[in-house]
Amino acid sequence: MARPNKAIQSNMGWSTVDRIVVQGVDLTKQLLGKVNLGEMAFLELTGQLPTPQQSIVFNAMLVTLVEHGLTPQSIATRLVYLAAPEALQAAVAAGLCGVGSVFAGGSEGTAKMLQEALPQDPLADLAEVARRVVTDFKSKRAVIPGLGHTKHKPIDPRTPCLFEIAAANQLRGRYVALLEHIGLEAERVHNRSLPINATGAIGALCCELGFDWKLARGIAVIGRAIGLVGHLAEEIRQPIAREIQLRAEDECSEQARKANPLG
Repeated sequence: MARPNKAIQSNMGWSTVDRIVVQGVDLTKQLLGKVNLGEMAFLELTGQLPTPQQSIVFNAMLVTLVEHGLTPQSIATRLVYLAAPEALQAAVAAGLCGVGSVFAGGSEGTAKMLQEALPQDPLADLAEVARRVVTDFKSKRAVIPGLGHTKHKPIDPRTPCLFEIAAANQLRGRYVALLEHIGLEAERVHNRSLPINATGAIGALCCELGFDWKLARGIAVIGRAIGLVGHLAEEIRQPIAREIQLRAEDECSEQARKANPLG
């Protein structure tokens, strides 16, 4: 028996000869010149324009994610552009493939941990919830997402800034509080500094904004894409990719010759 066709439906966008509608909002009459890029991204993700408070917090999150210097992502983007300058989009895509648990994508793990751990009971003791979370991660010998930084110790300067912005806009809630409790408990258990890092803070704020944890890495991709295009703009003005490639080749070849001298 043939399977009946399921209606294909999307509310993302549609157009007529003289009109373009995005998530039910008229592009030319209600969006262009009236919303910023972060607000447009929020509309795409949620189907609703953000409140002024949500806009401030969400834009701060995106700005935090844009630039992190010469990371593996930006180096990959520059090297792919060196190899294929006719395909700028491929170079950006190469960098975005590196948005993972080590660089920029850690907010996903934090958001998942918080959404799975936070009970529906508004009176639940968050310190006790945090103890259970830390105990669980320790028993699995797993790294707690959102904590620790190789450079920023004892505080990641971005974290208090983001949390202050959230507080000023009434978006510093129980998810942020739970992550802070987890950080304190982890430091007590492991007896070392484990500051909440920027991606951890962003993961908590994703939860405060109501995003499913599965979208957290996508939010990192939005911010980082801007930064990678920026790296290509600099690469065009001031190329360094060729130097990176040649230096790596020369140094590896020299080490190989020393290890395997010809007789």
